[in-house]
Amino acid sequence: MVLAQIYDTLFSRYGNPHWWPGETPYEIIVGAVLTQNCAWRNVEKAIANFGNNLTPEFVLCLDHAVLVDKIRPAGFFNQKAVYLKAVTAWFGKYGFDADTVKREPLGKLRAELLSTKGVGRETADSILLYAFGLPTFVIDAYTVRLCGRLPLEAGKGYDEIKAYFESNLPKSVEVYNNFHALIVINGKEHCRKKPLCGGCPLADGCEKRICG
Repeated sequence: MVLAQIYDTLFSRYGNPHWWPGETPYEIIVGAVLTQNCAWRNVEKAIANFGNNLTPEFVLCLDHAVLVDKIRPAGFFNQKAVYLKAVTAWFGKYGFDADTVKREPLGKLRAELLSTKGVGRETADSILLYAFGLPTFVIDAYTVRLCGRLPLEAGKGYDEIKAYFESNLPKSVEVYNNFHALIVINGKEHCRKKPLCGGCPLADGCEKRICG
């Protein structure tokens, strides 16, 4: 199966997923950091602890101990408090203004984020795609698993797989956004560590399926 077929098949099954949940670009940034090694339901609990005060200005002013207490449901709270401060300071370089960020070259922004404490490639790409609407494909464990099971000749490692998707898809924020979300949704429904192949929309084209 080629990527366009996979995308169309998943979209036909699940529709537009309308990802990523977040009221503001900054809330999406926070979610991208907190979801590291954490279920999304716990991220939601942490975000809810801020009430109406989830702003970069508020987070920068919080004492470390207070911030830790607010994000405690997301786990690894001491580390993530440091990471949140760091990525918030990065956003502050642009006046906490999403439009100002979007005027900068994508490569420059990605390099800056990757040099920010606690921001790896998946987190950086999630921030750039979902918070700022910039065309960079997000690779996660679900994507790697999909590539291995179909299989796709996507290479190995984050950068190779990312390059494969970006070179075989239109350079479209909408497509990148939807496709990553659809892979995650199908990964949770069917393509789990222990796969549930029955009813999977990609089963017919999957060489690793364990159903008839």
